[in-house]
Amino acid sequence: MESFAALTVGSVESVSPSEIIAVLELDAPQATALNTGVPTAFPRVNGYVLIPNEGGAVVGLIVWLGIERSPFPKRTGLRDYGVVDLPYPVRKMCVAPIGTLVRDPSSCADPPDYCLNRGVTVFPSVGDPVLLPTHNQLRAIVEARGRDRRVFIGRAPLAGAARVSVDPDKLFGRHLAVLGNTGSGKSCSVAGLIRWSIEAALEEQADSDRQKPINARFVILDPNGEYPKAFADMGHRVRVFRVPTTEQDEADKPLHVPAWMWNSWEWTVFAGAQPGAQRPLLLEALRDMKAGGVTEAPVHSRLRRLLKSYLAEFQRMMAEGVSAYTGFPSNKECGDLIRTLQTASEAYARRLGSASTDESSKRDDLHESLSALSECARRVADAKHWASKDKDREGYNNFSEPELDDIVEAIKRVLSFLPEQVGHCGPSQDAPIPFEVKDLADHLEFLATRVPGGNVSQFVATLAMRIRTMLGDRRLGPVVHPECELSLADWLKDYIGDDGGSNGQIAILDLSLVPSDVIHTVIAVTARLVFEALQRYHRRKGEELPTVLVLEEAHTFVSRERDTEGPIPTATQMCRQVFERIAREGRKFGLGLVLSSQRPSELSPTVLAQCNTFLLHRLVNDHDQELVRKLVPGSLAGLLRDLPNLPTRQAILLGWATAVPVLVEMRELPKDQRPRSTDPCFWETWTGVVTRSVHWQEIADEWASS
Repeated sequence: MESFAALTVGSVESVSPSEIIAVLELDAPQATALNTGVPTAFPRVNGYVLIPNEGGAVVGLIVWLGIERSPFPKRTGLRDYGVVDLPYPVRKMCVAPIGTLVRDPSSCADPPDYCLNRGVTVFPSVGDPVLLPTHNQLRAIVEARGRDRRVFIGRAPLAGAARVSVDPDKLFGRHLAVLGNTGSGKSCSVAGLIRWSIEAALEEQADSDRQKPINARFVILDPNGEYPKAFADMGHRVRVFRVPTTEQDEADKPLHVPAWMWNSWEWTVFAGAQPGAQRPLLLEALRDMKAGGVTEAPVHSRLRRLLKSYLAEFQRMMAEGVSAYTGFPSNKECGDLIRTLQTASEAYARRLGSASTDESSKRDDLHESLSALSECARRVADAKHWASKDKDREGYNNFSEPELDDIVEAIKRVLSFLPEQVGHCGPSQDAPIPFEVKDLADHLEFLATRVPGGNVSQFVATLAMRIRTMLGDRRLGPVVHPECELSLADWLKDYIGDDGGSNGQIAILDLSLVPSDVIHTVIAVTARLVFEALQRYHRRKGEELPTVLVLEEAHTFVSRERDTEGPIPTATQMCRQVFERIAREGRKFGLGLVLSSQRPSELSPTVLAQCNTFLLHRLVNDHDQELVRKLVPGSLAGLLRDLPNLPTRQAILLGWATAVPVLVEMRELPKDQRPRSTDPCFWETWTGVVTRSVHWQEIADEWASS
């Protein structure tokens, strides 16, 4: 390193891998340093210092400043031995080692150029000098080099207003979390990162004389309808999808998430199909509808599928332990399941009967095993059943594992006598094959009447009602069952992007009018379809298709697990599991995830743990601050102490996309390019500076027609 006598401001007092304590000289600058070539604010929290060593210089981030009492002043070049032992105030600072600054070997410039390496290989020793970085060194610490200088996002106010740039490969490739309270500039940062990335790509393309559209893909899931305004000036580069209304903008497209694209898991969650009778019938109905017709499967096929679903449910209960079949309401649910098994097995035993054919022996065995199964279920249920004298209350006492094991063995015995070749030969219930969704409820009821015994219809009534209610909703019906013919390929072109990005680079799904009881399902289906499309693209092409999935209000849809999952997940749990899978596996298929949230403490820890870059705006809540501190290395925890005090637009960028944590003042977006999330102007409205006319009849008419 160059001569640094004039830059020395202190010396190292103690060293550990996570922090370095330095004592400032008595003549060290109090507020502004003038010995670095340009006026520099020093000392400042989140500022930088250098500690030279044989490997270059350790870069330290100032995380704490304070005054401590010392028995004598430490003055450079003076001997203070023998002075009266009185306490003297000594300034100290705590520094987090974050990297190593070395000369750029490829540069011959004067003054020399520097480059920053991640990590510290040689730690300083006690007594080593602490230096102020020169302006050239400071810019080398903050400003990106090479590929990392692709997208300019803001400036570092504590590093001489150095430009802060990022590489989209690092920013989006390993997932990004933008966290901050309402009004901290979070949404503007998200919109800016997307806009600035596209603008930088356009500039790069213009320099290379390539005339093709940039092949970028951003899919924004916008539950509050904030982002269409932010990109309104980008014209054909943006596709906006909204719930159809009477005043639909001609430039907008109707939002479509067809129900025939849903997989069986999503249908199960939406319909609340319980294991036992409801779920097998729902899956069979989906298979039949996607096969192109209402078909009656052979009785053996029906029986095998039914018994396997019961077997899986009883095995699940036994695996979970006694809590799954003891105590209310678990014992009642278990008893009801055993009763339905008894009814179904008795009905199938009557239907199959004992036939006098060449295979009468096998049919006798099947009939006998079915009768034994129904008798076993009846015996176990009767032994635990209780009812009050007037029959107005009834239930079941706790079951035991041996009783459930007897039922499991009886089911397995019946399955052993069923023919092997009874599998479903048509399409899977998860295949995205178009079918008439409005016919699904009728087909469910039809299947229920075909089950021997006639007691299953009561179990599908709620399923059919939910499906009909969904289709009858004037807001949701056109979304899940559009009148226009829409193929899977057309949907993927519209919502992910056509070949080469020819139809634009940004798809905004305005979900603000989607009913709250299904918005989790709509978001989960959309995210899963994007993920699986890229997964299949990768399998077919052997390469990734870079796509960014942006989720606003992520704490609502990727929430922390609070309760134990039941036999079927809720829509909230399903949505969380979809995004947890994307967070874990999306990078392999080119899917980057951007989460924007004002309550990080309510986000799924699994998803947050997979985010490698964080843009932290102002956070005031104690729980949110504590959660964020746990996400960063211990040596950088002090960096986050000023999160509650950050002004709007300022944020701390840390993680994979930046070599060192840096306080960045984000580039300012013009008012017409900001998301519709500005603070309401109460005073100007009250005093008439801003006019807010109200025509409630128009709103009432639109509301009533929705």
